Amino acid sequence: MRVALVHYWLLGQRGGEKVLEALCRLFPEAEIFTLFYDPEAVSPLIRSRVVHASALNPLRRFYRSLLPLMPMALENFDLRGYDLVISSESGPAKGVIAPAKARHICYCHTPMRYLWELAAAYRPAGAIGRMLHAPLENYLRLWDYASAARVDQFLANSINVKQRIRRAWRRGAKVVYPPVAVGAFHHDSSRGYYLAVSELVSYKRVDDAVRAFARNGRRLKIVGDGPEYGALRKIAAPNIEFCGRVSDCELRELYAQSAALVAPCEEDFGMAMVESLASGKPVIAPARGGAIEIVENGCGVLYEEPGPRPLEQAIERFERIEHLFQPGLLARRAAHFSEEQFEIRFRTALEPRREAARA
Repeated sequence: MRVALVHYWLLGQRGGEKVLEALCRLFPEAEIFTLFYDPEAVSPLIRSRVVHASALNPLRRFYRSLLPLMPMALENFDLRGYDLVISSESGPAKGVIAPAKARHICYCHTPMRYLWELAAAYRPAGAIGRMLHAPLENYLRLWDYASAARVDQFLANSINVKQRIRRAWRRGAKVVYPPVAVGAFHHDSSRGYYLAVSELVSYKRVDDAVRAFARNGRRLKIVGDGPEYGALRKIAAPNIEFCGRVSDCELRELYAQSAALVAPCEEDFGMAMVESLASGKPVIAPARGGAIEIVENGCGVLYEEPGPRPLEQAIERFERIEHLFQPGLLARRAAHFSEEQFEIRFRTALEPRREAARA
């Protein structure tokens, strides 16, 4: 069976790319198709595969501005001869045109935020800019909705995303939690700092954490980079350290020696929360999105509304009960989201389709 893996873009190594790595291990002979590809920015496993980049790849430095051209670039991929197409979606990857006899399965991290859940946040500020932006947004949303009909089966990375798929595309989905290498993490005694692991973009609400810790004076280490870095540095206090992008080994040490992970936004799923639990460290997060599915009783502190003040109150509540958290219990919870569990769930989701194909 010839398999094509379609990933939105390969310009960094984050949660979506970890899922792609797991799919590469599941389908060792699969080839990868992507809009933009920077070999130096991804793992050796992904680099070892045959990767087909779109005609837009020479412009990858400006990929955030090329959304209007992405549907055309995706539809120009030649997928003839493939029996199974698996798209990895949080951009427009599912819009590829698969052969008539092929199965197209979409593993969805979330429908495109800038067209659905967070569309208002991405619109230009001025009235004229909004007016000019509206036809483009409408066109892309119509294309995104129509291209969902090209998918035979949706797999969602959480119940949260399953609900978004229903709202955006009126399609059902089976939940297959993403893979986390839980066995690679370890526990160590706390060095008294809190940790945030996030891309520095506005919807991640890292500014909530920066404002909260600038007021309470506690130590915070922030791992990650992105366009909000400059703005966050301006409002940060000396007790807040920006670590930038770190190696996997350094990240494991940061988790192991932290007091807890702070995750201030509503996550689609939240692989960093699982990594923290695998390190025996609790999670402090809003009671929304993936946190509800990951952080059970005894695994952290959930607070109702996102924001700096509710986060401060949650930290105070955590410190009153910090001695009650059991690292072994947290690690056992993280095991529910292991790479082995992902493989089992993904193969189970494929089996009914394989049986139907044989019949």
